[in-house]
Amino acid sequence: MELIRGLHNLRPRHRGSVVTIGNFDGVHRGHQAILDQLKAHARAHDLPAVVVVFEPQPREYFSGDQAPPRLTRLSDKVRLLGQYGADRVLCLPFNRRLRELSAREFVDRVLIQGLGVRHLVVGDDFRFGCDRAGDFDLLKTLGEQAGFSVEHTRTFQTGGERVSSTRVRTLLASGNFEQAEQLLGRPFSLEGRVVKDRQLGRTIGVPTANLPMLPGPLILRGVMAAMTRLEDGREVPGVLNIGWRPTVGADRPVLEVHLFDLDESLYGQRLIVMPCARLRGEETFASVDELKRRIHLDIDQARDYFQQHAFQQHASDGPGASPDAEGVDASLPSCRYPMASAPLAAERSKHEQ
Repeated sequence: MELIRGLHNLRPRHRGSVVTIGNFDGVHRGHQAILDQLKAHARAHDLPAVVVVFEPQPREYFSGDQAPPRLTRLSDKVRLLGQYGADRVLCLPFNRRLRELSAREFVDRVLIQGLGVRHLVVGDDFRFGCDRAGDFDLLKTLGEQAGFSVEHTRTFQTGGERVSSTRVRTLLASGNFEQAEQLLGRPFSLEGRVVKDRQLGRTIGVPTANLPMLPGPLILRGVMAAMTRLEDGREVPGVLNIGWRPTVGADRPVLEVHLFDLDESLYGQRLIVMPCARLRGEETFASVDELKRRIHLDIDQARDYFQQHAFQQHASDGPGASPDAEGVDASLPSCRYPMASAPLAAERSKHEQ
């Protein structure tokens, strides 16, 4: 899979393609259905399947910190797009120059001159160009003039509702990781390379692996039971905290995970952290001693969770593995979650008595 950054990096060999355009945040099952549609046309015409994305995403450009939090950073999005069938990803910088292109200029410069599009797959509500003046009907008209065909995407639903990035965000924010997994087709995960931080966890007997956070709104916040995959493939249960460390203070949000019964250096390793169950929201404590007591209670609750809910890991069949009957890629690990937060609430009450 090839990543092309910017129109200036397009070459004559990139012309002639089947194309789709969008944000693809999360690369959820609705996106995967579009990619299946794209792949089918690309294979039928022996052409590469190309996905056009924007960085930053348009809503981030216009709304800044008021934009919805991302489900996937760019590097993860590109990897997932390739995993689900894209041959090339063209990443366009969303800036003033691109924003001011008229709809016709966008089609001419990006699709016709740049990619030599032969077939285009977009939603029938797709809008583009300056002031979002371009629509599906204009694309069809321009396609007839320039010699490319246009097809609308098929709506993908689960439970009678359209699968969307907004719906996934809502589920994650409420701690419903099981339903989010069904919409994503894989467990939601956070990835990054372990970096040195203030090492506060060691001073209270709870060492953590810290992963860098992207600037912007947080998709998750609080304390969760989580499973972490190490670089060597081992999967270790633990407790995940995401937030601002209000008791001890922080100048930026942190992602830190305490791994149970693991005594080894993880600096520099790339970890995949999968939240499994929400334990509590972010809290401010009156003292460090009170914080320590609460952290150890979190650890006890998370251990209880993993004892009660078996963690299932499927043998990996590679990126092309087929989803199971529930639509979840069987090549990926999956937590088996409680259907509600009641078991965790009951545990909390037990420990606090």
